[in-house]
Amino acid sequence: MYVDVVDLRNFYGGPLGTLVRRHLRAKLVEMWPKVSGDRVLGLGYATPFLRPFLGRAERVIGFMPARQGVVNWPSEGPSATALVDECALPLPDSSIDRMLLVHALETADDPGEVLREVWRVMAPGGRLIAVVPNRIGLWARLETTPFGFGRPFTQGQLDTALKDALFSPIDWRGALYMLPSTRRLAMRSAATLERFGTRTWPGFAGLLVVEATKQLYQGIPQRVGGRLRTAPVFRPALALEEARHESAETL
Repeated sequence: MYVDVVDLRNFYGGPLGTLVRRHLRAKLVEMWPKVSGDRVLGLGYATPFLRPFLGRAERVIGFMPARQGVVNWPSEGPSATALVDECALPLPDSSIDRMLLVHALETADDPGEVLREVWRVMAPGGRLIAVVPNRIGLWARLETTPFGFGRPFTQGQLDTALKDALFSPIDWRGALYMLPSTRRLAMRSAATLERFGTRTWPGFAGLLVVEATKQLYQGIPQRVGGRLRTAPVFRPALALEEARHESAETL
């Protein structure tokens, strides 16, 4: 289930969305302090969190799923966003250094297929940060914010999805311990709840934030007798196409 891009824009333009943007941006900058020379891509609706990297990375672009819709970003200068099929990104292999997924995996029809496409376009050693609603958190239970739509994840489910797509999780964090409410008391206590929750209730965060690296090795199918099986032989994944060409030439 995709949230319409107009609803996403309105949420992040409102008071609660502004708080979400502030807290999550701070966490992302802490996780990616150096992006100089990197190509950074946001997928889903990640543009509210990409601004800290503008002017620091080589380039910063945002891809938005066709069924969600797209808006221009940034507000100044040429637009750096595009409408895409998230399972067929219009990019060559190994062309992106860092990817940020927000409002992407939980709304996708097949999160695994999206992650496999992300793996394809990421450069060797590339870093991915995925932000998803926490299944046991309060934010996934209420439809008053965009995080209440789609398929929330547990840490174990997200870990499995990443590993199945040949990513290695290296850093797990939580975000949004504050209440998903615009009431005055909830807004005033947001910063205090974030600090307290980070130290005391790490498993009850509203969002799971995980950083993962691209694995460069994968099993190569080998023929044994008349059957194909995946042998415990590993080869750089980027060399797979070369192996196929060599095989074709041999035939």
